[in-house]
Amino acid sequence: MADFVDRVIDVVGRDHVLTGSAVHDDYAHDEALTAQPETPLAVVRPERTAEVAAVLRLAHDDRVAVVARGSGTGLSGGSVPRPDGILLSFERMNRILEIDTQNHVAVVQPGVTLEELDRATSEVGLVYPVFPGENSASLGGNVATNAGGMRAIKYGVTRHHVLGLEAVLATGEVIRTGGKFVKSSSGYDLTQLIVGSEGTLALVTEATLKLHPRAPRAATVLAPFAHLDEVTGAVPHIVASGIGPLILEYVDALTMAAITANVDLDLGIPAEVRAQAAAYLVVVLEGRRPQRLDEDTEALAELLGGLGATDVYVLPATAAVELIRAREKAFFVAKAAGADDIVDVVVPRAAIPGFLHQAADVAALHGGLVTGCGHVGDGNVHLSVFQPDPHRRGELLEGIFRAGAALGGAVSGEHGIGTEKKRYFQALEDPTKLVLMARIKEAFDPHGILGPGRIFDR
Repeated sequence: MADFVDRVIDVVGRDHVLTGSAVHDDYAHDEALTAQPETPLAVVRPERTAEVAAVLRLAHDDRVAVVARGSGTGLSGGSVPRPDGILLSFERMNRILEIDTQNHVAVVQPGVTLEELDRATSEVGLVYPVFPGENSASLGGNVATNAGGMRAIKYGVTRHHVLGLEAVLATGEVIRTGGKFVKSSSGYDLTQLIVGSEGTLALVTEATLKLHPRAPRAATVLAPFAHLDEVTGAVPHIVASGIGPLILEYVDALTMAAITANVDLDLGIPAEVRAQAAAYLVVVLEGRRPQRLDEDTEALAELLGGLGATDVYVLPATAAVELIRAREKAFFVAKAAGADDIVDVVVPRAAIPGFLHQAADVAALHGGLVTGCGHVGDGNVHLSVFQPDPHRRGELLEGIFRAGAALGGAVSGEHGIGTEKKRYFQALEDPTKLVLMARIKEAFDPHGILGPGRIFDR
């Protein structure tokens, strides 16, 4: 293995291969609450695609495991390295290669963060609209997990915005898929196959992303409800109204109290209203014309009042921005409160009330507690799970995942399977599909060196 590391050093340079005590603790884990940190054989930090290809050829020949890492903000153990393998960090491949204002696309390397891309696109009046809640997350990681976020109800998730990729196969071969066009009927769609594959099929070294005009104005409406069923029951009416919300979130009362306290945010809601609220609906609208935005906001407020909201608040701009930021930090608030795990089950939108009731029943059965919030507009439910005993927590999680699957949902809506949800995914997925996935994996990665142990075991 020392000889292997020396050959990797020859490719990327001694300063960009870290071993032993030079491997910082941050490289040993991501943000998954249950994943065991591991120190890799080496951290490799390439600067260009040719270096990634050369490193993978060496790893392929020597059967060395390779785990890719962006910013390390994942929640499923996907970027936790193996002690007998290398961690390939894309931190140096962090350039925005092009902002094409005529075709409305951005071409970026995988280490570019959402914050960096948002800053660059704002200068030309455009936006990459996928915001999964952590702006320090890398675009490579977002592509790998098909990240979503609060704006998915209007703009969709990552796969809806990836037009093309440059990617390196396990053998070191470089491929390009798609391009600066929005449709193609030319063979298999390899772009979409790689999106969401969590670094197990190929390593993305460049992504061509669809951009949209940036709306200059927004309005945020907050509506408390006395019953959770009323919150979820209001959603189909809002979607059918034609108002077209940018964000449509539910936040249960316990989570709302925690996230606002975390940032010392007073939303001006009277104590008697807070005392009656079981959950809140947060709706953000955006627009280009002030009059139209005002009309839509007024129509939304009237609609919510008729759907059972105990009151309706149009938040001042500053409070609105702070509330969305507080909601994006819900994971870190739950972590600080002692949550033992975070799950992101997705179910059909209309099934959310039944799923939440079943999740609460499952938690009670196993002596646990679940609280949370979610992208109620697209059925993605984020639950903080409190049950410190690993065995009982495992049974609790399996019950929650089974309830979601039985309602037509899936184990993960946007965080990915990684290593931490693998056993639940394998238990609930169609065995025929798992066999097919294994065949696809073998075609891309014949020796199984890319992200071994992620999603499923070969």
